[in-house]
Amino acid sequence: MVKVKTRFAPSPTGFLHIGGLRTALFAFLFARHNNGDFILRIEDTDQTRFVEGALEDIIESLKWIGISWNEGPDIGGPHGPYLQSERKTIYKDHAYDLVKSGHAYKCFCTQNRLGALREEQKKKGIYPVYDRHCRQLSQEEILRHEKKDDPFVIRLKIPEEGEIIFEDYIRGKIITANSTLDDIILLKSDGFPTYHLANVVDDHLMGITHVIRGEEWIPSTPRHIILYNAFGWKPPVFSHVPVILAQGGGKLSKRHGVTMVKQFRQKGFLNEAVLNFITLLGWSLDDKTELFSMKELIEHFDLDRVNKAPAVFSYEKLNWFNGVYIRNKKYNDLYDLLIPFLIQGGILKEEESARYQEYVLKIIPLIQERLKYLSDVSDLTWFFFDDHFCIKDRHALIQKKHTKKDAIRILENTVEKLQSVTHFQTGELENVLRDLIKDLGLKPGSVFMTIRVAITGTKVSPGLFETMCVLGKDRVIKRLKEAKEIVINIE
Repeated sequence: MVKVKTRFAPSPTGFLHIGGLRTALFAFLFARHNNGDFILRIEDTDQTRFVEGALEDIIESLKWIGISWNEGPDIGGPHGPYLQSERKTIYKDHAYDLVKSGHAYKCFCTQNRLGALREEQKKKGIYPVYDRHCRQLSQEEILRHEKKDDPFVIRLKIPEEGEIIFEDYIRGKIITANSTLDDIILLKSDGFPTYHLANVVDDHLMGITHVIRGEEWIPSTPRHIILYNAFGWKPPVFSHVPVILAQGGGKLSKRHGVTMVKQFRQKGFLNEAVLNFITLLGWSLDDKTELFSMKELIEHFDLDRVNKAPAVFSYEKLNWFNGVYIRNKKYNDLYDLLIPFLIQGGILKEEESARYQEYVLKIIPLIQERLKYLSDVSDLTWFFFDDHFCIKDRHALIQKKHTKKDAIRILENTVEKLQSVTHFQTGELENVLRDLIKDLGLKPGSVFMTIRVAITGTKVSPGLFETMCVLGKDRVIKRLKEAKEIVINIE
């Protein structure tokens, strides 16, 4: 049996889209499930649309999700180079071979002629296609153009009769009449290949057995098969995965929210959550299993269970996955993930993060259940750090139906009670403060809210007693005293 070999061949014309990541993942999982190879190839022949940093983003994003490759631009391999811009000579040679064998031809049509042709076809209500003018040129006319060094492209000579039939692994038999296909350009006048030529040549030379790509490439596949036939090569197995739709309908785009892998990382999604979620966009093991590790996905993944219907992207479902994985993290692992976001949020400086490790590890159990994204950590923890602590609304220290005098009494008595606490632990703190409520004769909720605002600066925070325990006795008493002075000075 031939060893399974798949590829992901993105173009560095932008940062990696979540849909591209899903395609790469399916190709990777299929190869690994079948003990095959997965390669990364960069289709960078369209130099005019190259985006700075896109190649690095593609590699970084794939590694982040857990995808590795056997061959690629960063590690090399026996079929390199893996940047198409470095393979121009290979494509040019193959294009000229097709001209020699009569399966392709030189087209000398100028942009002016092609533009006029398109306009004329539009006026007639005809879909604009090339009229095969140069396909009919005599040998003398071709030589005349060549002597004048007229620029040209090389076009594929599509058979004028018959049909192309191929069996899509996911969608079954697809039949296309040759009469509906136009003579596509294979080699541009600047010597760069089009996608059609480059991907067919590379897939063959690199030994790709299964091409897994988005369904938008289905209309191009008959042309690719004609190319394979023209070269005398056996086509790979084609599998076209479903498009990803937004919840409201239409193809997922940036108007629906974040769509680039980089943005999901910056938001604070865990790679396990994104991996799990996007795998289930079009694939399922059964109707109940939702959580998978990469190892489990490799074990179970097969194209037979890929749905041909469009997949709907649900941000709510992705958020749910993220929450599950955050809550399942061990504190030390979550610490490593959160530190970059605390630094990015300005809560900690990079050089002081090691000094605060023990303190942050005490904070994590208080916020773990409340984290929706890793990037939420700054909003949930700022008041634990003296450099950022402030009482955002001083009037919040005085509760409804309370007076300034009530707030001052609460703060003074709390300080007095806490000063006598020897073991500043959650259980003892709760007992002391509940005794305080009895002494004050006030409602627990109001008393606790004044204390909460005084020590956290906000009405919304983790459990009061747990927060006090992490802050420590000295810091809590200091903040209570400062809050009392704030209340005294309220007009």
